[in-house]
Formats: sequence, C-alpha cells, structure tokens
Amino acid sequence: MTKTPLLFVGHGSPMNAIEENRFVAGWREIALSVVKPVAILCISAHWETKGTFVTAMQNPKTIHDFGGFPKELYNIQYPAPGSPEFAKETKKLVKFTNIELDQEWGLDHGCWSVIRHMYPLADVPVFQMSLDYYQQGRYHFDLAGELRLLRERGVLIIGSGNIVHNLRMVDWNNPESGYDWALEANEGIKDMIVTQDYDKLTRIKELSQAYRLAVPTPEHFNPLLYIMGLKEKGEDISFFNDALVMGSIAMTSVKIG
Repeated sequence: MTKTPLLFVGHGSPMNAIEENRFVAGWREIALSVVKPVAILCISAHWETKGTFVTAMQNPKTIHDFGGFPKELYNIQYPAPGSPEFAKETKKLVKFTNIELDQEWGLDHGCWSVIRHMYPLADVPVFQMSLDYYQQGRYHFDLAGELRLLRERGVLIIGSGNIVHNLRMVDWNNPESGYDWALEANEGIKDMIVTQDYDKLTRIKELSQAYRLAVPTPEHFNPLLYIMGLKEKGEDISFFNDALVMGSIAMTSVKIG
C-alpha cells in the first residue's frame, strides 16, 4: 500500500463548514490530489485532555462545540463511521505514553468542518487523537513519530488548527487581512517548516513577540507539531490556503508527501 501524505489544515471559523469560499475549495482540491484513505486520524485543536486519548467508538457523534452561530450550522451532521480497529492499533503502536481508548467524544468541529468538504459522502472512517494540555511542544512532536506505521496502512493523518490564532485580536471588519505581526509570524513559521527547524517549532512562544501574539495558547498550533513529527526524510512540503483572515487568523495549510 502506498504511504499516505500528511496534512495540516488551518480550519478557521466553524462557518467554513457551510460556506463556499476559497478555503473550502482548497480542502476539496487537496482531497482529490491524494489516494482515498482507508481511514483518517485527526488531531484537532478542539479536543484537549489530561493524558492522550483516541476515539474508539463505531459511530462517533457530530459535536457542535461552539456558540452563537446560525441554526443551519447546528443542524449539520457528519455521520462518518469510526475505526475501533485503528484506534486499538494506535494504542499498541505508541510506547512513548499510555494511550487511552475513548467512547464519549466523537468528531469536533475542528475535524468534521474540514473533512465533510474533503469526503462529503462520509464514507471514510474517522477517529481522533486528543491533545494532552499538560505537555509542551516537544512532547507532541516526539509522540507523533510513533504513528508512522499508520501511514503505511492507508491512514491519512490530519492535524487541524491554525498556525496563527489570536481570537482576542480578531478584526471583524477586515475579513481579508493580516496584522503585520501575524504576517511576520506566518512567514516565519512557514520558513521553519521548510527548513525543518524543529527546535524553534517546538518552542515557538520562546521566540519573538510576533510569535507570542500568533500563538497565545498552544492548542491550535500543536496539531502542526504532529504533522512535522511524522515527516520523513526527503518528503516534499507544499502550502495551500496560505492567507490571513480577520487580522489574526492564518488559514495556511501544509501538505507533506
């Protein structure tokens, strides 16, 4: 079986689940560029836990983990099956830490708002891995390395977050914009990705003020560390949906392989 690529997607607003825009088009195009996977493992910014968990239910629920949006958005269901088999396989593969099997979570909007555009028939099994909020960047990067075998078994691994994500500084009046510091951070992080400067990526908030503003909290950035931790020598890196919105959100997305 051909090894699957790796994807980090900037998911942005939950409204992307029901809107038609260039980012949604980018997700569809990237799905068409890869062989259809046998399953998807999504590491989403919106599932933080004490410890690390993977969803292991047969039929994960669609979680509407947001507030103040139109009723149309809450009516969306994404009935993709889960993958208890790959969840158990993931638990076996990881020796770095203890992985717990979860029967309660489901698919949060960081996951389904993107994947429903990539695979609208909901015919690819999807399971999620949580982010341990007690752990620093290097932990997430190192843990990812133990998931490599999943790629050889046809599992598409997607990290879903935003490399620049500062909701407190969102400029609602300028949807197609980026503050100078956000543009600086976006370009700098892209450079770290291309040069594979993992030391800087895993301690991003220790760098300049631009990065501290771009990553005020780590949950939207950490999914990128899983994708970079999975990258193997010689694999191509490309960017798509590379744009800033509302001043302080980067939709920048990465394909590896």
